[in-house]
Amino acid sequence: MRWLVSRRAGDLPAPLALPWALRPLQSAQTGREVLPDGRIRFWIRHAVLKGVTPRMLHWWFCHLEGEIEVDGRRLPRYRVWHPRDHIRVGYARRRPDGSIGPGAAISLKEVLGRDPRYVVDVVTEIEKLDEEGFIHNPRAHGLTGFARMEYAFTPVPDGTLYENCLIFGRAAWWFRLVRPLLEPLVFPRGQGEAWLRHNVEEVGSLEHFLPALFRRETGQPD
Repeated sequence: MRWLVSRRAGDLPAPLALPWALRPLQSAQTGREVLPDGRIRFWIRHAVLKGVTPRMLHWWFCHLEGEIEVDGRRLPRYRVWHPRDHIRVGYARRRPDGSIGPGAAISLKEVLGRDPRYVVDVVTEIEKLDEEGFIHNPRAHGLTGFARMEYAFTPVPDGTLYENCLIFGRAAWWFRLVRPLLEPLVFPRGQGEAWLRHNVEEVGSLEHFLPALFRRETGQPD
């Protein structure tokens, strides 16, 4: 959303050459709906992530930092997740015991579609993170409560059904009044398409590297 978007792309690194293709937008189902409380929900139902389990996804969001080896090269794993759009990630706050979960926060920067109009540079607060899903609430320009990201991980016979959504707005009477004016400004068509495409591409990448990374670093089969 535009209120989350910075105009400062900074030094956007060159795309990484990886041995797999990114999923096309058409591989997922997408939609938009207005919730009963007036907020707007943009949703994605991804094609099944084959060979990826909910346990792996839980672990992944707790271990976004670090590197991974691809074709003999040591690369930032966050950039491998999306080889064109991602710039950096780090945990802005951990829980008292040093772990990642509810109460922790992630700092990230990415450029949707490598378009300098769509630079996302935020800190997002983790509300939920387990094998059922992930919920986080981005904070940008000192504002919270206008955006909510929800993910659901459902095990299926050959992997995981991964669904996620972005909810924009506040559950307040005044938001219903200003929504028709705000939506074209904060989520214009071009940016909306860039967000959908970016999300489908990064989620699809997980099946190419996450299972091996998880097994190597945890010693667990799945």
